[in-house]
Amino acid sequence: MPSTALRSTSLALILFACGIMGSVRADNPPPPPANATTPAGQNAGPGERAGQAPSTPSAAEQHRLPPDSSTRQTLDLPGRTLSFTAMAGSIRLFDKKGEPDADIVYTSYQLDGTDRGTRPVTFFFNGGPGSSSAWLQFGNAGPWRLPINADEVTPSTFPEVRPNAETWLDFTDLVFIDPVGTGYSRFVGTGNDVRKRLFSVNGDVNALALVVRRWLEKHGRLLSPKYIVGESYGGIRGPKVVHQLQMQQGIGVKGLIMVSPIFDYARTGLLQYIATLPSYVATLREAEGPVKRADLADVEAYARGEFLTDLIKGQADKEATTRLADKVAALTGIDQAVSRRLAGRFDPAAFGREFDRKNGKLIGNYDASVRGLDPYPDSDFHHSDDPSSDTLLAPLTSATVDLLTRKLNWRPDGSYELVNDAVGQAWDYGRGPPESLSELRQILAADPKMKLLVGHGLFDLVTPYFGSQIVLDQLPPFASAPRVKLVVYPGGHMFYSRDGSRHAFRAEAEAIMK
Repeated sequence: MPSTALRSTSLALILFACGIMGSVRADNPPPPPANATTPAGQNAGPGERAGQAPSTPSAAEQHRLPPDSSTRQTLDLPGRTLSFTAMAGSIRLFDKKGEPDADIVYTSYQLDGTDRGTRPVTFFFNGGPGSSSAWLQFGNAGPWRLPINADEVTPSTFPEVRPNAETWLDFTDLVFIDPVGTGYSRFVGTGNDVRKRLFSVNGDVNALALVVRRWLEKHGRLLSPKYIVGESYGGIRGPKVVHQLQMQQGIGVKGLIMVSPIFDYARTGLLQYIATLPSYVATLREAEGPVKRADLADVEAYARGEFLTDLIKGQADKEATTRLADKVAALTGIDQAVSRRLAGRFDPAAFGREFDRKNGKLIGNYDASVRGLDPYPDSDFHHSDDPSSDTLLAPLTSATVDLLTRKLNWRPDGSYELVNDAVGQAWDYGRGPPESLSELRQILAADPKMKLLVGHGLFDLVTPYFGSQIVLDQLPPFASAPRVKLVVYPGGHMFYSRDGSRHAFRAEAEAIMK
């Protein structure tokens, strides 16, 4: 899920992609009197307690989210009809003093006629930080879908969703969560401390884990098998949220599904070139015909072997550097003179700029198989938006708002934030680069039955699949196949935008829930 935060830290992301903090809680203050007018599904705030007249509402309270809206829906799909209850609403978080912090919005879908004690429920969140869950809902797993293949979508694409034949609702109920500052989720507390806390690695994780627990309590689903899905920066969130649920919230999770994740921001240096090389080569081969991961076995072997060996020798070894640069040029299609000038060491920005320069086109970082016209073809610098992601922002935003207001009958005020740049700009990553490998090891060790599924697109330069392969290869033997599985499909960061990839990934997700 694209965001300026992810772009602005894309070097750190791409370099490898490749204590409980905060005081947020979701405990209810004392209940309001019988005649209170607190909206359904919301908690009474301070000043609304029995026998106490409410004070003048703050600006945040004046723009409070509407009551939860529950509607019955029927979806006609190939070979079956799904009847389900859709709910759009919010969960309020409080600090230790009982003061309101934020309203976190969710959209849930629960299939009718099922045993809620045995039926799985899956929670989805995206990345950025600063991205809403609409990408996963309306691009991948939700009941309705907007085609978001960047090869076909433009900002003026008709933004109406259609029934999603690959919805996961057949085998799990669905809950899509928008962290504060994304979607319609918003702060209620007005102090800077609440923003600093929730716009941080640990504060964000605490909040998401609390929302999961509160949703389960609110809907009577504590006994249900539970799964977590995170995309992109969700690779940092996912293992940490599961660990928080296990250790602090009393909630066990049966499976973790990661979509185009980054697990570690700290890996730098030579590993960035190893992680991205197979995706560079996949981009060239895709231009010549369909490509699968199996077609890149030679490149992966080269990246682990001779390529790594020549990189380690450094540019002081002219023979090794020339050999490496010429091999990279041959594999990627980059002009040999350019490759030699850069010593065969391409970051994604340089690769995207040089790959199709002769035709005045740029390739996308999120999906390198997508080409876009370069508005400044004669410049030495990159001045363009990403052609594989930014064209999707307008239609996906409009489609999401239309569905929430027209079909789900939930009409908040304010603007829907599909991607909120301000969140990423304000994000506190902590004292060191964030990573979730520590929590990943711990949650897999703590629960030997828990499964991990990681999905990637071949042409993703933001979080390249080979970066995750290197990470997973370092896990202990107890975290090996079939418990831990990496699947790679044609496509980019949002590989699910391709019909075949979305269908195949759905089958993998269903398999781990059986």
